[in-house]
Amino acid sequence: MENRIESIKKLLGFGPKANYAELVKQGAIILDVRSKTEYASGHINGSVNIAVDQLSNNLSKLKDKQKPIITCCASGIRSASAKSILKANGYVNVYNGGSWSSLQNKISNS
Repeated sequence: MENRIESIKKLLGFGPKANYAELVKQGAIILDVRSKTEYASGHINGSVNIAVDQLSNNLSKLKDKQKPIITCCASGIRSASAKSILKANGYVNVYNGGSWSSLQNKISNS
């Protein structure tokens, strides 16, 4: 039962906790997958905005498939979808950062 729970957590992007502040220091891309309107209402400085429904058509903007990418959105649902899209397209180091505001706190409080 424990392995099943861990597998589900990992599938949803809730695996071992990543040190987001350290990833950013190492040059990780913060990918905000909300709509342009949502992004304009507030976002993490330096983040890249590609709406999740446009991600597959804009993978060329994320050239280095080895570079860490942290996805974020409003709640963590779309960022989990974005993580799956990126992983399916060969991106190796992808992390679901959940909501952008929570991720911002994790980055700035470390």
